[in-house]
Amino acid sequence: MVTDDDIAFAGRLADAAGKIALRYFRTAVAVDDKADESPVTIADRGAEQAMREMIARERPQDGIIGEEFGKERAGASRVWVLDPIDGTKSFISGRPMFGTLVSLAIDGVPQLGVIDCSAVGERWVGVKGRRTTHRLADGTTKDVRVRACPELKLATLYCSSPLMFKDQFPAFERVREKVKLPMYGGDCYAYGLVASGFADLDIEAGLQIYDYAAVAPVIEGAGGTMTDWRGKPLDLSSDGRVIAAGDKRTHAAALALLAG
Repeated sequence: MVTDDDIAFAGRLADAAGKIALRYFRTAVAVDDKADESPVTIADRGAEQAMREMIARERPQDGIIGEEFGKERAGASRVWVLDPIDGTKSFISGRPMFGTLVSLAIDGVPQLGVIDCSAVGERWVGVKGRRTTHRLADGTTKDVRVRACPELKLATLYCSSPLMFKDQFPAFERVREKVKLPMYGGDCYAYGLVASGFADLDIEAGLQIYDYAAVAPVIEGAGGTMTDWRGKPLDLSSDGRVIAAGDKRTHAAALALLAG
């Protein structure tokens, strides 16, 4: 069960990571290429290290799965899943749509998620069994809810990049052709827009656990649905193909098209 202390701690983790990210944002940081050719910077590494040190100090029995430094005690009942900068390509190109993702998975299922977009001063927090909240740039916080969208022809669809689909692009294209407004490049911020009722779908592929674990509780706590492409709930073993939807009807219609 997620406690109020867990929620507060997740917020402090995101605060620490965001502070480091902003220190380097729009500066001439060196960019390295990882084995999968994705970019990484001192900001990614420093932000994750700061969060890991906090967990080691305050929650030493909990596990960690992080993008930059891998797994520690990943078999623990409670595991913190960390993406210090989701949207590093946006970060290094000066776009403010990147964010820090923090999740607490309990017995393999994400139960708590934070999407923190430090460059624009916004944060979504989702907890299983509670309403998702959105903290605005002016510091006010409000409950949010997805919007109704009964048909794909009315939907706004996000994905970070069509390049992520590779040989699965035809499946994505079947959905894209049916929606009203396809949008690209929102990174984790786009999921917040679905939760807040400004977009209807976010479909992605090739993700790792740290890319989606924090997002699922945010979407679900706002009344939406987030699953894999087969319609199954997300957990630590999901295959990285995800669909987030505000309305169950558009979720079902998109799933059918993805399946061909």
